[in-house]
Amino acid sequence: MEWYEAGALLLGLALVPLALGAPVFISFLFANAIGVLIFMGGANGLIQLVSNGTVSISSFLLVPVPLFILMGEIFFHAGLAVRVFDALDAVFGGIRGRLSYLCVTSGTVFATLTGTSMASTAMMGSMLVPEMNRRGYKSKMSIGPILGSGGLAMIIPPSALAVLLGSLAQIDIGALLLAGIVPGLVLALLYIGLIYLQVRLDPNAAPIYETEHHPLGHKLMLLATNVLPMGLVIFAVIGMIIAGIATPSESAAFGVIGVVILAIVFRRLNWEVLKKSLTGTVKVTVMVFMIIVGSSTFSQLLAFSGASSGLVSWATDLAVDPVAMLLLMFLVLLFLGMFLDQVSQMLLTLPVFMPLAVTLGYDPIWFGVVMLLAMEISLTTPPFGLLLFVMLGVAPKGTTLSEVALASVPYILCSLILLALLILVPGIAVGLPDLIR
Repeated sequence: MEWYEAGALLLGLALVPLALGAPVFISFLFANAIGVLIFMGGANGLIQLVSNGTVSISSFLLVPVPLFILMGEIFFHAGLAVRVFDALDAVFGGIRGRLSYLCVTSGTVFATLTGTSMASTAMMGSMLVPEMNRRGYKSKMSIGPILGSGGLAMIIPPSALAVLLGSLAQIDIGALLLAGIVPGLVLALLYIGLIYLQVRLDPNAAPIYETEHHPLGHKLMLLATNVLPMGLVIFAVIGMIIAGIATPSESAAFGVIGVVILAIVFRRLNWEVLKKSLTGTVKVTVMVFMIIVGSSTFSQLLAFSGASSGLVSWATDLAVDPVAMLLLMFLVLLFLGMFLDQVSQMLLTLPVFMPLAVTLGYDPIWFGVVMLLAMEISLTTPPFGLLLFVMLGVAPKGTTLSEVALASVPYILCSLILLALLILVPGIAVGLPDLIR
């Protein structure tokens, strides 16, 4: 069987059950069972499938995944997110479009503290969109910023998906987490610039309304008591990696400890919070690990059948500019993002894309950031982006999918601008890790 026939067969075996509505794990298990019978010698291949599944989730490199998820769950259920939101709301005062700016600012903070796009989008959408609509904000000024800033959690550390990508690609997880800091902040600034431009072009999109005046001293006190303490968690997760004090796994544990300490200090930690946080963590972690079990063997099948090496050889033999090949891989990720969740599309493409990127001369850390950016965009890519449906679920009644999708388009364009900047100036991503090294 030629490499392209093997690749098409395996991809078809995985995608057909997904198209029929089967869970991701079942789809990969089906593809693996048929694949090992064809390529790995029948019953012996099935035994190898079980063995590979055990090994794939017993790696110490995956320890940060449940820890980052637990950190985010405690942060939300303990009400720490609400304290940050209320403080920033008072600080912005009566600026036109202040709630839109607040979406980006608080979304960036929440992304830094949680690493979960869906949770951040759901919380901010349920809290902000009804209030913004009540005050006359158009959907592009209410829904758009929340969709954009929700995706920041995928790039700005701590990102559970970045940890997973680094572990599966066998690249430095600490360097990949550091590489996402500057691009994430640049993207947040692009969002702020977009909001400013939208307000200037259409002042009625964000009407001015009376707000409670807070003296400067009170604003500083709110920042000092509600926002700055969150710096403890940021230092625990990022600072210890930069300083070389802790590994990513250890820093994730310190991050959980930091959030727990803050919850205790603010007297928001109780058995109900712990129960909800642990339950949510177990559900999400089991889902991710079950996908890893199925997809790890699928990746090995792609390699064993010759599909991965054949595609890499075919691509490198083409007289195609490396940038054109990069854009093609980027478009594939966007397309898959309309049908698959981000973990699935990463695990489906990583075994092929990472070797190809290295062969084309791209830095693995840099390419990892590009993959995260592509998956961040695919979260809001119409018509099937996952965050579009999350937002539709928490938005006020009467909100349509087309309305949500249109609001996301300008923020997708900002992400594409960041992609262009990463291509033109790779140091935006790799500069900080190189400096730390």
